[in-house]
Amino acid sequence: MVIRIDQSDEAPIYLQIRDQIIEGIARGELSPGDSLPSVRQLAADLGINLHTVNKAYAVLRDEGYVAMRGRKGAVIANAQSIGAPSHQTIDDERMASGIYRLALEHRARGGTPESFIVIAKSQVKRAFESERDSRSKGSLSQKEVGND
Repeated sequence: MVIRIDQSDEAPIYLQIRDQIIEGIARGELSPGDSLPSVRQLAADLGINLHTVNKAYAVLRDEGYVAMRGRKGAVIANAQSIGAPSHQTIDDERMASGIYRLALEHRARGGTPESFIVIAKSQVKRAFESERDSRSKGSLSQKEVGND
C-alpha cells in the first residue's frame, strides 16, 4: 500500500498516516503480521519528522490496529485484537461522536436529515467498495508499506 501525505490537508500528518493504514487494513492491503516501516524509515521516506510517525504508530497501537514487537517494530495486529471488546467500545463511542458532530455541522449549514443520510450511505458504500477500485486514486508524496 502507499502512504500519501497531503501538506495542504487540514488534518494533521499523523492522522493522515493513521487513517491510511486503517484504510489499508480495511481493504485487505495490509494483513495481520505485516510489518510497517520503521519510524525512522517512514519519516525519511515521507520527508517528515520522526516524532510525527511515532505519534501515528502510538495512536494505532492504542486503538489496537498495530502491535509493537520490540526490535521487529510495528506490525499489523490480528483481527481478534482489533475487534476486542475494549477497542470496540471505544471505536463505537468515537464513531457515534463523530457522526453526531458531522450531523450537527450539516444541520448548521441548512442540511436536512434526509440529505445527511444520503451522504452517509454513499460514504458507507465507498468504504466497503472493492480493493481494486481504491488503487486507482492519485498520489502525492508517497511510500509503499507492508507486506514485508
